[in-house]
Amino acid sequence: MPRGSSEVSEPMYFVLATLLDGPLHGHSIIKNVAELSGGRVRPSVGTLYGLLDRLAVNGVIVVDREETVNGRRRRYFRITDSGSALVRAEAERMHEAASLVRGRVLGASFA
Repeated sequence: MPRGSSEVSEPMYFVLATLLDGPLHGHSIIKNVAELSGGRVRPSVGTLYGLLDRLAVNGVIVVDREETVNGRRRRYFRITDSGSALVRAEAERMHEAASLVRGRVLGASFA
């Protein structure tokens, strides 16, 4: 959530959406976010870990496990039930907002 807000930013939305499929580590999250967003959202490593820290503080994700691969520590993040509810509510909100625009655009084109 943006600082001082309960809103979900676009990068946060895509991070949460990618975690709906199960726990992932940072590099996989970045790759999946870029894929899900059609390349529009590509958080840097620093930005991603800032987002993950904020999401963890707000209880919408948790560290699922840690493992060492080729001498490097990997943390796998998992979405919580409240995180799943948050991303689904945000998806519904965006769907409703999009339907208002579609209705006006279609209605205007036939007028």
